[in-house]
Amino acid sequence: MAEAPQHKAAQVLEEALKDAEVEWESPQPGHYVVKLPGSRKLWTTVSLILGGHSLSVNAFVVRRPDENHEAVYRWLLEKNLKLYGVSYAVDPLGDIYLAGKLPLAAVTPEEVDRLLGAVLEASDGAFNTLLELGFASAIRKEHAWRTSRGESTRNLEAFKHLIERSDG
Repeated sequence: MAEAPQHKAAQVLEEALKDAEVEWESPQPGHYVVKLPGSRKLWTTVSLILGGHSLSVNAFVVRRPDENHEAVYRWLLEKNLKLYGVSYAVDPLGDIYLAGKLPLAAVTPEEVDRLLGAVLEASDGAFNTLLELGFASAIRKEHAWRTSRGESTRNLEAFKHLIERSDG
């Protein structure tokens, strides 16, 4: 008797997650939550759900932009042309996610690795750009508030050019 595709995909997925040495858990059969460490964004949390015919992938990227919506969404749509296995999506609140599907037959260790790499690059790699486009005013306010209180602005260094532009 042949092994059910969903069961086989679960075995492959679990082995690939162990090999990737990432933090993950399975809160229920066929559902996996993976934490991918980033360099710009501390973590990207990825939900992997095995369905009857496909593996769905969802990851939160950033909340709804405060400003410059058209430029943010245009940037996302242009980037969608270059992504592998996932696309940027917006939920009803305007929060930005990555979403994708992979046929169960395509769930191999190499594809899981490639898909998680694509999610990490699209989330972590785009994080600062999305913050600059959609939250520049908030970044400037945060910097001014921290500076006025003598608090560290170290984690705002990546946005120094935004702050200097508003000062000069």
